[in-house]
Amino acid sequence: MHKPRSVRDADVAGKRVLVRVDFNVPLEEGKVADDTRIRAALPTLRLLFEKGASNVICCSHLGRPKGVADPKFSLKPVAARLAELLGREVAFDDPSAPICVLENTRYVAGETKNDPEYAKQLASLADVYVNDAFGSAHRAHSSTEGVAHLLPAYAGLLLEKELDELGKLLGEVDRPFVVIVGGLKVEDKIGVLRKLGERADELLIGGKMAEQVHADNPVGRDVELPDDTVIADDFSPDANTRVVDYFDVPEGWQRLDIGPRTRERFCSIIAKAKTIFWNGPMGVFEFPKFAEGTRAIAEAVADSGAHSVVGGGDVVRAIEEAGVADRISWVSTGGGASLELLEGKELPGVLAIPEA
Repeated sequence: MHKPRSVRDADVAGKRVLVRVDFNVPLEEGKVADDTRIRAALPTLRLLFEKGASNVICCSHLGRPKGVADPKFSLKPVAARLAELLGREVAFDDPSAPICVLENTRYVAGETKNDPEYAKQLASLADVYVNDAFGSAHRAHSSTEGVAHLLPAYAGLLLEKELDELGKLLGEVDRPFVVIVGGLKVEDKIGVLRKLGERADELLIGGKMAEQVHADNPVGRDVELPDDTVIADDFSPDANTRVVDYFDVPEGWQRLDIGPRTRERFCSIIAKAKTIFWNGPMGVFEFPKFAEGTRAIAEAVADSGAHSVVGGGDVVRAIEEAGVADRISWVSTGGGASLELLEGKELPGVLAIPEA
């Protein structure tokens, strides 16, 4: 795996530093609803000030505005939240300020096309480039890949830690190694299922994905699948529910969670684990009636004492709601980036940074 050089080794004293951060956070009523990704960037930003950077210029995308300015995707509320977290003034879209957050990179149509002209515009703002946006490192965009070829480029502390923690899963691990995968689509995760499936002692599959694997196992090994399920007569939080054997679903009903027998079996396997990777919920955990499976897995992972790595927005939200996030060894900020890395792919945003 490509090991990029670290911001720890960058000479930034008296220099302007462009930092690609992952501030793609949920907004509600013009305010940041979850600041996890902003907090994840703070160690790198603080280090740059400690090392004497004259200007720290943060850039990020937010949502998918498709190359046009759309006020609902503005990063202005993010700048306000960053100021609160840092305890200092943060300018918005003013790169001459000591610290600022630029407006959404995806307001520029060339960003997602890795347009060299837009990369040059970004590079003209700074003397040094730091990529700390692991969640976007699998995209070859102007702000994640193009600009890294135009300035001295370094990996931020978060990017470095993500590569280290996820990279460990591809090396020697303490066993038993248990991989838990849920969510919707096998096709999005088949590469990771096969790659980690070769290495895992146990592979547990839940969520909608279990239906596809039950029907036609594409993983190439034995896997643990649900044998009972919580079903609903409607896709809604107040639907009528029943617990049935996995294949005894009546016409017009649908599977929305793993059942109690499956929960118990999965949790007993997790309890013996020494290393765990988990991506994707066990059901429609956003509805309380169908959250039991995902919550049980979250608690079992936290209670296991194993080295646990959790990734993907849904599961991160689930472990926070279960109140166990502080007992997970590493909570990854990258969904697609985590999966691509664990599949064995090199990430463009990482490859663009010279090795140490």
